[in-house]
Order: sequence, then structure tokens, then C-alpha cells
Amino acid sequence: MIRALVVDDEKLVRKGFISIIDWASHGIVIVGEASDGAAALEWMNNNEVDLLFTDITMPRMDGFELIRQVRQQFPHMQSVVLTCHHEFDYVQEAMRLGAIDYIVKTLLEVDSSDSVISRIVERCRWERGKIGGAAETASRQAALSVGQAIAFVPRERGGDSGELFRLPLAKGSRLIQLSAGVWLTQPASSYTAAELDRELGDRLLACWRPVIVTGIEGGAAVEEAGRLVEDSKLLSRLFYAPEKSGTMTLAIGDLKPRYKGSSADAQLAAAVPNQWHTLRWALHTEEWKTMLAEAERLEIQPEAWHTFAGQLFADWSGLLFTADERVRMLEESSRNRTWRDWRDWLGRVSSLVRSRTEELAMSREVMGCLIGAVIYMRQHAGDKINQSDVATHVSMSRSYFSQCFAKLAGASFGDTLRAMRIDLAKRLLQESDAPVYEIAERAGFEDDKYFSRVFREHVGLLPSEYRTAKR
Repeated sequence: MIRALVVDDEKLVRKGFISIIDWASHGIVIVGEASDGAAALEWMNNNEVDLLFTDITMPRMDGFELIRQVRQQFPHMQSVVLTCHHEFDYVQEAMRLGAIDYIVKTLLEVDSSDSVISRIVERCRWERGKIGGAAETASRQAALSVGQAIAFVPRERGGDSGELFRLPLAKGSRLIQLSAGVWLTQPASSYTAAELDRELGDRLLACWRPVIVTGIEGGAAVEEAGRLVEDSKLLSRLFYAPEKSGTMTLAIGDLKPRYKGSSADAQLAAAVPNQWHTLRWALHTEEWKTMLAEAERLEIQPEAWHTFAGQLFADWSGLLFTADERVRMLEESSRNRTWRDWRDWLGRVSSLVRSRTEELAMSREVMGCLIGAVIYMRQHAGDKINQSDVATHVSMSRSYFSQCFAKLAGASFGDTLRAMRIDLAKRLLQESDAPVYEIAERAGFEDDKYFSRVFREHVGLLPSEYRTAKR
């Protein structure tokens, strides 16, 4: 049996994750759980563990540091990251540190859990068979002399990564996962595109987009090749390129001059520009066309779109989207593999925003003003702002703004701003050791006693109790 430890600072999340999966059917036994990285290390020093499931954001010791420590102290142990939709930029770093896979907590369901855990178990057993093997050293040296790496990019249909581990080219080599579900290996002997097509066959070619990357030099492991491929922005290049049915061959040297413009363009490509968060593109056709063209020019990285999707629905569920729409759209976004997928998905988001606008009997201009008002309120929740300030900011009269805002939010301006300030206070309580009176002031409350009372009404705990519960 594979002995597994689950690490997450939220007890309900740990219990839910443990209960949703039939572990025994996969040959896994959950031997323990911990609330942060430090507690997990202490537990592992006294108990045998083969597989670690860990959250990323935790107090005392986060998931990144835990994975580092595990790699140093328990090299036989495999790590899997438990993540949220908006943390895809963290997943890439965790993979670089040695995690073998990741699970999106918000999308894990009974129906989908079997395939996810089966994939992880197969990877664990494969990795376990590699540890200490002399064949690995020889094959790794041979792979480095070949100077070639093969990336497997999932197509729209996706594929079972377990099948990649059973390919002849994977024998004696390591497969590692990069961002966006891409797998990479350094074969012990070189391949041509035609040879790789024959080995994969039509069925796997329908699920995976293989790319032979030549010119890989130096390094002591496949992780080094992975870093070269990630740094070359190969995935972004493929993401926006038209698909072909067979294997592509690209030289790493041709990929390195990724950005011909300014360094500012490189920074913009790492994240979806702020203009996308204003949702004006969802309301106005001309802005939609302009934003699509700019995204294609910058070749925004695939993981940035996943992060954007999570943030978009975290920000606007309840205001623009229903709970069912949120679940459905996030599930759809997790399957997006190409820019065409994302373009279609963004079009469906636009349709939902326009439908909501029509449902409220508002013009698109007014809806745009209200969206701008909500963004402004969130940015300035800790400041001394009132309804007149916000109405002026979006160029609406106070009375008309009040009427329209209540229709959108389903609550008054005052109640909505108060809820935003409570959310801000919750974040500050988790991130800071500042006294409660200072938290109250930073969250926009002038009286700390009033703040404590309102906080308890909303959260069910006093601020000090909430901080203790979250640590």
C-alpha cells in the first residue's frame, strides 16, 4: 500500500478531500494529516510516508518550502499539489521544485477522482522504480548526449498521461510535468518526427501534440531541459500556433528570442492585462476585437488565462454569474488547451454578461459603469469613501446610481461596502499580526468596537477568534 499524508491549513478541506476518494481501491492508505508544512515535517520524521498531498498557501511553512524539505530529507517521497483555480502560476513553481502532479480542489468530484488518482499512482510507482537504478544514470547521460527533448502538449480532447509512461521512449528516461498539462522527456536515442508519429500512433496523436525540441545542451537531468523549454516560451508559441496532426520539430535556439519588442511586453505576457478585468470587452464588440488582437500580439502565456478565469469568477459570482454558471464555466476552462478554446470560452463569458445586463433591463453603458464602481469600491474599501464618491467616479447621479447598484448587487450600497470591508479585514487578519484596532482602521472602520461587532455578525467569530482559527 502507498502511505499518504494530506496537508492543508483548512480542516474541512482536508476532511472533504480524504472522504471523496476511495483510497483503498487505488492501493493508498491515508496515514495522517497536518495543518501546515512544519507540522507535516514533524509527522514525517516519526512516521513512514510515500506520497504527500499538500496545499500551497499555509501559515508557518508553505507548500513550496515543504516540497523543498521533502526533496532534501525524504528523496523517496513523491509530492502532489492541492491547488485552487486562481493558483496556476504557483503550480508551475511547485512542479519545478519536484511535485509530480497537481489536483484542483474546487473541481475534484467523485466521478472524476478515479482517473486523477490512478494517474498519480502510476506516476508514483514509475518514480519508485527509478530510484537508485544504475540504468537511470546511464540513460540520462545518453539523453544528454542526444541533445533532444520531446514535449507532449495535450490537444483539445486531452489524454491519459499514464499512456505516455508506457511508451518505449519513456523506458529508461524520466517524464516530468510542466505547466498547462504538458509532459517532457529526454529520450535515450534521437527521434525524427516520422519515427515519433509511428511510435505514438493515431490514437495518441489525437490526444497529444508532440514537439521534438532540438539543441538542448548541458544540465544534469530532465528538469534542466524542462527549465530550458519553459524559459523559451515554447508553450506560448504552440498555444497560439495553428495545430497540425503530427509531430513538430523546433530548435531551442530559434525559440529563445521570444519577445522582439520591449521587456514590458514580456511582463505583460506573464499575466492577463488589467483591461480584461474591467469586462468592457464583454459588453462592447469593438473592445472585444481590440483585446483579442492585443492578446494574440503579446502571446499571453497559457497559465495566465487559467489564473484569469479563476479570478474572474471569484470576483463576479453572485453579481454577474450564478453559482451554477461559475461551476460550469470553471470546469470548461480547465479543459482549455489552445487559444481557440480560450477565445470561444471568453465569448461565452461575454454572452453571460450581456444576458445579465438584459435581465436587469440596463443599457451596456450603465452596466459598464456599475462594474467600474464595484472595482473602485474593492480597491478603496479601506479608504473613507461613500456612495456619492463612487457615483461621481463612474459619472452617474447619486440617486440613479443607488437605484441601479441595488438591482445589480441585490443589496444596498452600504451593505455591499461593509461586506467588502469585512473581506478585507479577513485577509489582513490572516496576513498580519497587527492589533485588531489597526486592522479595523486599515479595513475602513473608524471604531474598533463597532468593527468587532459587525465582524462577528458577518463571520460568527470575533476578529481575534477568526485569526486564531486560521493559524
